[in-house]
Amino acid sequence: MAHAHAPSGHEKIETNNFLMIVLILIVVSIGGAVEIIPLYFQRSTTQPVEGLKPYTALQLAGRDIYQREGCYNCHSQMVRPFRAESLRYGQFSVAGEFVYDHPFQWGSKRTGPDIHRVGGKYSDEWHSIHLNNPRDLVPESNMPAYPWLLTNTVDPSDMAVRLSAMRTLGVPYTDADIAKAGDEVKGRTEMEAMVAYLQVLGTARK
Repeated sequence: MAHAHAPSGHEKIETNNFLMIVLILIVVSIGGAVEIIPLYFQRSTTQPVEGLKPYTALQLAGRDIYQREGCYNCHSQMVRPFRAESLRYGQFSVAGEFVYDHPFQWGSKRTGPDIHRVGGKYSDEWHSIHLNNPRDLVPESNMPAYPWLLTNTVDPSDMAVRLSAMRTLGVPYTDADIAKAGDEVKGRTEMEAMVAYLQVLGTARK
C-alpha cells in the first residue's frame, strides 16, 4: 500500500501562493535595505560638494516650475560616469551635487539631452527664446513651447513656506533667507525663474 509522503518545506512554499509572495517581499526588502541604508551614512552621498549653495528663492521657484511643466519627463540630470557621456555632456555627476534637491531630478529618460551641466553654457536670452519656442533655435526640436512663462509671474506669497519646507529637509536656509524670499521673486516672470534655475545646474563643480 502506497503511503503519501509529507510535503517538504520547498513544496509547501511552491504550492502556497501567499507564502511565496510574503517570502519574496521579505527577501527583496532585505536586499534593498542592504543596498540603500549604507548610503545614508556615506559622506560622499550626504555632504555637499565644495562650492554647492542652496537655491536662491528665484532659482527654487524655477525648479518648481520645471517640475510643474514635466521637464523631467524628457531631460535627465545625471551625466553617467562613462567616457562617451563626459565627452558629450561634461564632468560626470556625483551625489554631493544634489544634497539640496528634494526630490533630485536624476531621471533616466532622454528624449532631449541631459541638462545637468547646462548652467552657463548658453545666455539667459538663448534660454528664454528656446523655452518660448524651441524651433526658433533648433528647427528639428520636438520640445513643446512654453510661451506662458513670459507672461506668468511668480507668486511671492508662498515662497517663505517653500524655503521653510526645504529647511525641514536639511537645506541650510537662514531665517533671513526665508524672510526675504517673497521680495526676491516679486514681479519676476516664470521665465526669469526657470532661466535662473537652468543657469545654476551643474555649476558647483565647474
